[in-house]
Amino acid sequence: MQDLTERNIYPETKRFLGRVEKESLLGQRGVVVWMYGLSGSGKSTIANLLEREMHGEGRFTAILDGDNLRAGLNANLGFSDEDRAENVRRVAETAKLLAGLGVIVLVSVITPRRSLRELAGRIVGADFHEVYVRAAFETCAERDPKGLYAKARDGAVKQFTGKDSGFEEPENGCLTLDTEVASAEECALLLREHLRRIMDSGSAN
Repeated sequence: MQDLTERNIYPETKRFLGRVEKESLLGQRGVVVWMYGLSGSGKSTIANLLEREMHGEGRFTAILDGDNLRAGLNANLGFSDEDRAENVRRVAETAKLLAGLGVIVLVSVITPRRSLRELAGRIVGADFHEVYVRAAFETCAERDPKGLYAKARDGAVKQFTGKDSGFEEPENGCLTLDTEVASAEECALLLREHLRRIMDSGSAN
């Protein structure tokens, strides 16, 4: 990659308030919980439940939801391999910025390939915590909350993950929330305990 100075870009790092000051003000540690899985697996539902629980505890959070971002920040991207990579890059850079401000960031993005999850992890760094929200393609097709599986079956949606485009399950032993055997509420509680351990290991409060 070309050196930033060769592009006449000089990021400000020393004059601005730092992360310590931001986390101290919020009384919490900034982290990124990257939830991924098939469409309909329950990512957004779990993120919503967890955010409400943490808000009640006085925690400052932000949800970065794939569909919401594709309606704005990533509206110009499709679902080719190149566009998926750019989608993940933008989401990861946004999550990194928010975590650096002390925000607890809940990401809900399909992220079908291991290479994409690795890309997100490299960008975010030590704040990155991967969570696989699991449900089989057939289960998600039965749920079909957005009607996407029906459209994909009829050929109206191209490059659909799990049908035209593959999904790679994790191999790294990350936390798995299986929504076929546990409710969204139960999964949110499991994730809250997981997140509490993460934050307690390096709490700013």
